[in-house]
Amino acid sequence: METCIKIAEDRDFEILKELIDFHEGWSLDYNKENIKVWSKSDDESKSSCKMLKMHTVFPDVTAAILFDVLHDPEYRKVWDTHMQESFDIGYLNPNNDIGYYSIKCPPPLKNRDFILQRSWLDIGTEMLILNHSVEHKDFPPKKGFVRATSLLTGFVIRPEGSGCFFGYISQTDPHGKIPLWVVNKCTQIFGPKLVKTIHTAAQGYVQWKEKQVNPCYKPWIYPEQMTAPRISISDCVPDKSVDKTKGSPRHK
Repeated sequence: METCIKIAEDRDFEILKELIDFHEGWSLDYNKENIKVWSKSDDESKSSCKMLKMHTVFPDVTAAILFDVLHDPEYRKVWDTHMQESFDIGYLNPNNDIGYYSIKCPPPLKNRDFILQRSWLDIGTEMLILNHSVEHKDFPPKKGFVRATSLLTGFVIRPEGSGCFFGYISQTDPHGKIPLWVVNKCTQIFGPKLVKTIHTAAQGYVQWKEKQVNPCYKPWIYPEQMTAPRISISDCVPDKSVDKTKGSPRHK
């Protein structure tokens, strides 16, 4: 995948909302316990991996808390049991950053990792988060991992009563030797489990945050708190010393 660094604009967030809110062409695959899951083939991306979309309402979690949970890197280490490693690489501007994320996969599958650009917007009536895979010259594919690709991942959060609406969409290509039918089927199982995990995490976030050394540390809201380095778009290119045709983990 070639780098696709792009500072998110208003239209990018509008497209995210359209994908979340309109269901024409989508197949409703799951509708239980206040969770709906849709899937859809995406001809535009030319990927065989389906798009996955979920809707739910958390009646006891505010939009602001959920927004924090999805951002807070330290808390993610608490609730994300699939995560192996995650860290900030740097930021492009106060609402766009780039980070590394790796996940543990069950044997005999190799673990997957990503380099992700994340963009976010809080307009009060709704909070929006986007991410997709990019490349960075200092973080090429590494031994023991398959470099996966997030074509699109997005979250839409809206206040609803004393709780919030939570919309999620994802299209991810894990690469490697995983049959696509397995990938597409697993998303229908993984999706509802993810929603329940995030809900439980959000319920415990305030209590956890209050116990931290700096409970007011929220650089996704207060950009003056950012400690990651400022990075240049020119750094977001592949490492030319890596020959991807000769044993790169991405092709094993």
